[in-house]
Amino acid sequence: MSSRDDILGRVRAGLHRGATNAAAGREEMAAALSSRNHGPKPAIDADPRALLERFRLKSEQQSSTVDIVAREADVPAAIVRYLEAMKLPKSAVAWPSLAMLDWAGAGLAVEGRGARDADLVGITGCFCAVAETGTLMLCSSPDTPAAVSLLPETHIAIVRAARILPYMEDAWALARKELGTLPRAVNFISGPSRTGDIEQTIVLGAHGPYRVHLVIVES
Repeated sequence: MSSRDDILGRVRAGLHRGATNAAAGREEMAAALSSRNHGPKPAIDADPRALLERFRLKSEQQSSTVDIVAREADVPAAIVRYLEAMKLPKSAVAWPSLAMLDWAGAGLAVEGRGARDADLVGITGCFCAVAETGTLMLCSSPDTPAAVSLLPETHIAIVRAARILPYMEDAWALARKELGTLPRAVNFISGPSRTGDIEQTIVLGAHGPYRVHLVIVES
């Protein structure tokens, strides 16, 4: 028996869960999640254009930069413009799930893999985004490795406007609906990494990227 199995077995024993009542326990949890009361939330216009604009505004308040393009095919050129403006190399590591984009046609050298310590630019998508706080929700998988958003000093995220949701509760509900079992890692990203530990002075890039650039795809 592995340590993981031993620990989870002890938790199940403490909760009096076993093969005979596991299904009933899952149904009980699902019912509690679907019927629970939510706390106070700010009023947010659910119109798609209003959600996009609020997400853009909140993201910029979190020190992210934002570009908006009409189509997914426009993304590589938009990323080239950003890299040139920031005087960054036109090379990056990206989620393997983004391999269908024409990176080479835009003049970008992109490798679809997990990030390593020498990678300067990481390109990801996102599972969804939260308009309330300007937050990205990223779910890990072999095609969406978490390291791409965490190791490079510059993180570029592709956000589909149709996946911008009003509230954090909506993001979790969508994950339960579409993913079923949650992945190994779920990361919420609200702008560049930062800390105020030293004399309460905000420093970007303390625990991860110190640049976050968002490319929002309208359709």
